[in-house]
Amino acid sequence: MSSDARKSWRLPLTPIVVAVLWAALNGVCQSIDWSDGAYPYLILLSSSMLAVVVLAVWPVSLRRAPRWLRFGPVVALVAAGIALFSLFKVSHDGAMRLIFDYRWKAGDERLALDEDVKATATEGMVAPTASDGDFPQFLGPNRDGVVHHVKLARDWDARPPKLLWRQPIGVGWSGFVAVGPWAVTQEQRGGDEMVTCYDVETGSLRWSHSNDVRFTSVLGNDGPRATPTIREGKLYAVGATGILDCIDFLTGKRLWSRNIVDENGAEVDNWGKSASPLVVDDMVIVSAGGSDGRSLVAYRKETGEKLWSGGDDRSAYASPTPMTLHGMRQVVVVNEDFIVSHELASGAVLWKHDWPGKSDANASASQPHAIGGNRIFVSKGYGIGAQVFEVRRETDGAWSTSRPIWPDANTGRRVLKTKLSNVAIRDGFVYGLDDGMLQCVELSTGKSRWKRGRFGHGQQLLVDDLLLVMAENTGKLSLVEATPEGLREKAEFPALGRRKAWNNLCLVGHRLLVRNDEEAACYELPVAEPFAPR
Repeated sequence: MSSDARKSWRLPLTPIVVAVLWAALNGVCQSIDWSDGAYPYLILLSSSMLAVVVLAVWPVSLRRAPRWLRFGPVVALVAAGIALFSLFKVSHDGAMRLIFDYRWKAGDERLALDEDVKATATEGMVAPTASDGDFPQFLGPNRDGVVHHVKLARDWDARPPKLLWRQPIGVGWSGFVAVGPWAVTQEQRGGDEMVTCYDVETGSLRWSHSNDVRFTSVLGNDGPRATPTIREGKLYAVGATGILDCIDFLTGKRLWSRNIVDENGAEVDNWGKSASPLVVDDMVIVSAGGSDGRSLVAYRKETGEKLWSGGDDRSAYASPTPMTLHGMRQVVVVNEDFIVSHELASGAVLWKHDWPGKSDANASASQPHAIGGNRIFVSKGYGIGAQVFEVRRETDGAWSTSRPIWPDANTGRRVLKTKLSNVAIRDGFVYGLDDGMLQCVELSTGKSRWKRGRFGHGQQLLVDDLLLVMAENTGKLSLVEATPEGLREKAEFPALGRRKAWNNLCLVGHRLLVRNDEEAACYELPVAEPFAPR
């Protein structure tokens, strides 16, 4: 056989070799127990893209082939890429799976054309204040993802949730908060970043406040991220670019405003400012992330006057959390590489605990929880998981933290990799989404009791002894018993459309407010015992 004949025989082997290598690589990846479920998908995506490029370029080497065959695949690949990104907007879910939306699909811009909200009569009215059954801040009354005072029914077949309203909403990842008859969230409508107040019963827009700003993220989507806080007739909201507004809860009128990024020498993080404001005593406390003692900042809640600041760490996306450890009130916040405690009265840093992240600014870090005995539970995704450590205080007043009580560094065991979600704790067990699967872990030992179900990187809320779990991409809401005996799913129903649901749940009384980046809804949930409204 001549040299040219042998060459023409060998060249077609290239597609076969590429296909075999691609199949072998992804077969091996699928068989590995990865610490993060996004890894096999990312390897599949990158290897597929590389294979397509190789196969498109390979014909160029066929020197005796017609010109259209040699260069046609390259031209087709370039044209396909241009068409793809011209026709579609690209985002991703919590597992880094790409999501494509038509660019001409109606978006939040259409909401910018809504008629102005008619002024609501407020003469003689007083803004409601929070009481039992209300949901005034991020993750609920105690900022821990737990709601009391409501006994939900377990049988939704006999009494299904009742839809009160369902309607479009502006893009954003803010959750609802609600006090009395009104619920508030943040959303993007065209060029306006807005705080919006809705009637819980009807979904009608009561008032709106806007700032002429729009945060844009190629993969994380646009709009505000943080959830507002309601306290004593006022509302506090942090926008994605760092605008902190204090708003009258009754009228929607802005009372004062600060830019926590500009005035604290901070930066807008890759995924936007996402930490919800903490209101305690006479202060509203925010994670600014500035250097030179301006990481955590407190403002007077009535006037916006700056009271104190402390710390030098770049902020992450977890929100400030109040705790009392060794008899001292403090604020604990998850930053980029550390968990940091600040004295509540002055903002001075009390202690720091190493908590390095594998993603920019700890995007996956969840809220810290004080669990008794001066111990703290923390968790996050990207293969890192959860740990419990102890905060110590010496007789001379010096503060320090212990090595992890669990997990044991030698075992390599990782539980509760809570990417984009938070946990809830009940009766010595912690429940959360471990890389998309619901898991129950024994709090004292870190031992997994069970791990089942496929909910993606969704959200959850513990209501007495029942978990409400919103799946990430299906819009399905599940009712699950919070028990270490196993996954006991009692009911489910489609609460929202098949969109990415990263927004936290809100339960006011027995009315559940849910939303994603496209629509919002309110359902009246069946209860086992009559709920006494305020």
